[in-house]
Amino acid sequence: MFYGIDLPGRLMLGTAQYPSPAILRDAIAASGAGVITVSLRREGQGGGAFRQILRDSGCRILPNTAGCHTAREAITTAHMARELFGTDWIKLEVIGHADTLQPDPFALVEAARVLCAEGFRVFPYTTEDLIVGERLLEAGCRVLMPWGAPIGSGQGLRHVEALRTMRAHFPEVPLVIDAGIGAPSQAMAAMEMGFDAVLLNTAVARALDPVEMARAFGQAVSAGRLAYRAGLMPRRDMAVASTPVFGQAVLA
Repeated sequence: MFYGIDLPGRLMLGTAQYPSPAILRDAIAASGAGVITVSLRREGQGGGAFRQILRDSGCRILPNTAGCHTAREAITTAHMARELFGTDWIKLEVIGHADTLQPDPFALVEAARVLCAEGFRVFPYTTEDLIVGERLLEAGCRVLMPWGAPIGSGQGLRHVEALRTMRAHFPEVPLVIDAGIGAPSQAMAAMEMGFDAVLLNTAVARALDPVEMARAFGQAVSAGRLAYRAGLMPRRDMAVASTPVFGQAVLA
């Protein structure tokens, strides 16, 4: 549940880089996504036809501040997004490094504090750093979105143990893996670890068949969540026979 809203699907899908509006529309439908993200820069390029696809999808729209490099720029973009899309949900991105697209933790917390005070429901794109996570929660965020790997890299979960630690450290906070996911198996792994959702874009939009890839990711996220809830067996250092030895007949 995110800010009191129980979403129908745990996949969050980006809307950039698709070969055509029709493929974007079909990919959203195939994915079963509960949320679709959109930046003001992308929306401005698509015009009315793009907005119609968003409305027809039936998904909750999560505008983002993609491309912002300062707190002030992100805050201004968030206000514009709220006016345009009629939602107080905002995915907050404040980029601090041009090559890795790593978020600037100082500007991120600054912007989050302002936006939360103004009534926004902030979804901050962050790293797996626990201290930054604590500061974002203190600022008013009720969701954290740690990266799996740099945006668009397809590297998957680069720091698995750090992400496990974050999940354990914030047991009651909704956590969404955001960025770096390149394969359905990576999304499933995140869900098996207990994360609440996965957000991705490039892995679907740039696939040879975006619609089928969107379907694959939707199924992977669902399967990972089911596996987590069912309870994965623990890893063992030694083999454990699945057939008991005691009570069996002894053939001489």
